[in-house]
Amino acid sequence: MDLSIVIPLYNEEESLPELSEWITRVMNENNFSYEVIMVDDGSTDNSWDVIERISANNPNFKGIKFQRNYGKSAALNEGFKAAKGDVVITMDADMQDSPDEIPELRRMIREDNYDMVSGWKKKRFDNRLTKNLPSKIFNAAARSISHIPLHDFNCGLKAYRRKVVKSIEVYGEMHRNIPVLAKWAGFRKIGEKVVEHRPRKYGVTKFGWERFINGFLDLSTLTFVGRFSKRPMHFFGLYGTLFFLFGSLSSLFLIIEKLTHKEYGLTNKPLFYIALAVMIMGMQLFLAGFIAELIARNAADRNNYLIERKIGIN
Repeated sequence: MDLSIVIPLYNEEESLPELSEWITRVMNENNFSYEVIMVDDGSTDNSWDVIERISANNPNFKGIKFQRNYGKSAALNEGFKAAKGDVVITMDADMQDSPDEIPELRRMIREDNYDMVSGWKKKRFDNRLTKNLPSKIFNAAARSISHIPLHDFNCGLKAYRRKVVKSIEVYGEMHRNIPVLAKWAGFRKIGEKVVEHRPRKYGVTKFGWERFINGFLDLSTLTFVGRFSKRPMHFFGLYGTLFFLFGSLSSLFLIIEKLTHKEYGLTNKPLFYIALAVMIMGMQLFLAGFIAELIARNAADRNNYLIERKIGIN
């Protein structure tokens, strides 16, 4: 199968018929073998009824329905599990993403050998103050932390080699950080394509301003876990040791000062309390790293590594 198109959706009954017709036209024009997996994230409108009608008319359209709303990350993760195409495309259901971009995205994966291509909505039709500015801030922070040179991490229109989506797990609200997940899974060739951003035709947005704060927190968590999940002592132990050494040296300085100047008191100096607090913090960090290391050593996935290929081994 050439393509799997994964579309997470929540209360988008108005846009689905037009979107499905548009996708079908693009697929037929390019003679692609394809499937469209619509994941209904617990919609409270008639979205699932519309998906059933679309699937009855075109068996290439398939559906997954959640019993309640779990979020976009969960919807994408289930869609990735079900995808069978050589190239997997994700897009939003609100028709702000153009299906006409799909052939070029697929070409970049197949011919330019990208592992992943992310869309860049260079010209946007969203509110400049409530969406554009926070988005620019989040993307700048994401580039700085992840060292992935993308302009639009949160664009819903993306293309993946199938191996990428089968190697990552999208959870929580990590859909904003899928490029980072892919990089930490070992997929380094991540490209970008300027894509058309269309004004919303039906309904209203389902995301608020808090998504950018949550996205930054998730990115920080992902960066830490990606680096230290299998060696937590390297983080906690390092800073614990530095804190403890600073506290110990400060205490030694105070003791020497007391011995050489007997009139000096220890407890009437701010450095005494700072040294004591820093030593306690260092011990706590070191113990936290030790406990985390024990947990990591006993985790079920401690030796789960992604193997690209083998020679002479079944």
